[in-house]
Amino acid sequence: MLIRLAGGRVVDPANGQDAVADVWLRDERIVAPPEGEAPDATYDLAGKIVMAGAIDIHTHVAGINVNTSRLLLPEQHWTHAARRAETPLGNARRSTFETGRLYAEMGYTMVVEPAVPPSHALHAHLELADIPILDTAALLVIGNDDFTLNLLHGKEGRDALVDYVRATLRDGRGLGIKVINAGGAAAFKENVRTFGFDDEVPSYGLSSREIVLALQEAVVEAGVPHPLHVHCNNLGVPGAFETALTTMDAAGDRPMHFAHLQFYGYGREGRRHFSSAAAALAERVNARPNVTVDVGQVMFGPTVTVSSDTLRQYAQHAFARPKKWVVWDGIGNGGGIVPIRYRHDDFVNAVQWAIGLELFLLIDDPWRVYFTTDHPNGAHFTTYPAIIHLLMDREERARWLERLPKTALEATDLEAITREYSLYEIAIMTRASPARLLGLPDRGHLGPGALADVAVYHDLPDRAAMFADAHLVFKSGDLVVRDGAVTHYRPGRTVTLRPDVEAAMSRRIAEHNERRYGLPPDAFAIPESAIAQVAGIGDVFEVAQCRR
Repeated sequence: MLIRLAGGRVVDPANGQDAVADVWLRDERIVAPPEGEAPDATYDLAGKIVMAGAIDIHTHVAGINVNTSRLLLPEQHWTHAARRAETPLGNARRSTFETGRLYAEMGYTMVVEPAVPPSHALHAHLELADIPILDTAALLVIGNDDFTLNLLHGKEGRDALVDYVRATLRDGRGLGIKVINAGGAAAFKENVRTFGFDDEVPSYGLSSREIVLALQEAVVEAGVPHPLHVHCNNLGVPGAFETALTTMDAAGDRPMHFAHLQFYGYGREGRRHFSSAAAALAERVNARPNVTVDVGQVMFGPTVTVSSDTLRQYAQHAFARPKKWVVWDGIGNGGGIVPIRYRHDDFVNAVQWAIGLELFLLIDDPWRVYFTTDHPNGAHFTTYPAIIHLLMDREERARWLERLPKTALEATDLEAITREYSLYEIAIMTRASPARLLGLPDRGHLGPGALADVAVYHDLPDRAAMFADAHLVFKSGDLVVRDGAVTHYRPGRTVTLRPDVEAAMSRRIAEHNERRYGLPPDAFAIPESAIAQVAGIGDVFEVAQCRR
């Protein structure tokens, strides 16, 4: 089917375009304007904003941590609300069904679950396949598991770790590798309760620095497009910015991605010994072109923190609101669930909110800062439109600042920042740059050959209203949203890497899993047939290319 999207303002930074133009779709792809061929359908988009479908590179939407939060907090399910006719029985607030619907209605067409333990990858992929409309991907977590630590402790060399990274991605169907408080979860199992970048895991004699840098090199050498995705030590601790700065400096010239940087933006200044260190972090990011970051913006209201950083989740359990929490050990990292309520009249929460915005506004290059709340840790992803408004309108920021405690304003520099994001910069941060970071050349733009993922918005002064309800959304050329409501549901695909792995490494992993855990050789491998049954399509996985 040939579709013409006519006369909208096309904001497409990947192709340097911000002008009134037509966009043509043929079936699942964007095409050049065809000569002498009439479209099967034309949409008049005069006065509308046309962008590629948005991509969220860091959102917790599937897997063991997410499901445990559902079990811990049944009161947050919409169990008593009137149900729409299209909603399957049993779906609740943070269900896979609602995830797909709510993201699509904002113009998103792809999300990445950033914390999948290889031992629970099948569970996560079954959930990802159940999310309608959106394409998905998973980052697999290593760096606290015995296999990785034994390779490093035994000084087996770079090639062995590179091959293990490739095997993990192949078996777990991942698009990238993440490390969470490298060595911290392993140390936590030995009753260590604080763990810094140069502290050592007791039984292995390895520092977090050694683990992170070895994995950083292995990910690059394995040809993985997305850099090592790093959750640093000391998350949430006053003075954590020093850990983040040290880790950035250690990265050298190789690429490294820093997750939810807001949670490391904490200084120790002032009477409360808690202040914004966003300026110091932004200055270092600006000076290091190899570093990329996502923000993890805090917004006010109730949410739940879900993390595989067992050490830090245990340390924060006293702050649970309501007073219930779960932390468990597992193969590698384990996990923790701690509910929380961010309040605008709370000094610490207000400073956290300001720090995230400071990072967005002080980091110069929108190609290297990514739009996230670390859903649900900083806020639910449905707060994205309000955050966009805050970034694009300093008067809107001023209105929010009026509600905050004066002491919190004194601990940040947000009031003095006048920068306002443009639509072009928003499109970079939510479309073009995520696709580039993930190594997906057919996403995040509107040029010929791109996947026909398109979001169309009314050009409203109220940017929150504008981005909350997309006018039209096309997923792979299929109209799925009209005027802020899903018109019909379709399955998405999961994007993975499928690198080659030496047979010797496959045998070694199988022997380790059998000896250590009593598991069969293919215990952590993901059978495509199982996922296809849930997704309702035969070809559920789309294979992206490794760099050579």
